Amino acid sequence: MANFRRKVEANVFKVTFSHMPYLPNLSSTKHGTYVRSRQSLVAELRRCGQLKMPYLVTHLGSHLGAGKEAGLKKIISAVNNAFSGVENEVTLLLENTAGTKNSMGSSLRDMENIINGIDEADRVGACLDTCHAFAAGYDLRTKETVEATINEFDRILGLERLKLVHLNDSKGGLNSRIDRHEHIGLGKIGEEGFRNILKSRLGRLPLILETPIDKRRNDLENLETVRRLAQ
Repeated sequence: MANFRRKVEANVFKVTFSHMPYLPNLSSTKHGTYVRSRQSLVAELRRCGQLKMPYLVTHLGSHLGAGKEAGLKKIISAVNNAFSGVENEVTLLLENTAGTKNSMGSSLRDMENIINGIDEADRVGACLDTCHAFAAGYDLRTKETVEATINEFDRILGLERLKLVHLNDSKGGLNSRIDRHEHIGLGKIGEEGFRNILKSRLGRLPLILETPIDKRRNDLENLETVRRLAQ
């Protein structure tokens, strides 16, 4: 832990984020999976506190066909359970989803319903994934639609809750419900879309790339593309 903190300070990171593992499913109606998922959330919150990491991002999972209402209750219960057992300064960031079959949290209203059910809602924020948002029907291609999406976020959740943007292009089209990340500018959002995103209020937030690595581009090349589009 001490070594991690030394590296953070030596490299002058302004803020650090952790991400929940991908296997836990906070919406699961399978008892064993749900119990282990709750335990994982508790463990990750504690670990972030020990490492002095202020934010933990979590996916919201799948209700596995049990219905949105059942999934909602499971998520709220898991978060309330975790917060009651972990008292620290870590903020849990709920990540929006692409709206694939049975997934939870693809709309801002769904995320609002989750937050409204959490007892300590001041310990909850949001992470906006651009690929997921686009695939779920939030248009991010023009200056006007980017601004409209930001304003809708502000009305429903409040921009003060938005702490992080996962910056990814989308292989699927608008409202396709396909969760497939693409290189920046090479997907359906496109270069002009990312110019508009980066020059909006979203561009002032911490940005994390989750783009592919293949023969076309690596991480550094995607980062260089983002810097070019942001100029």
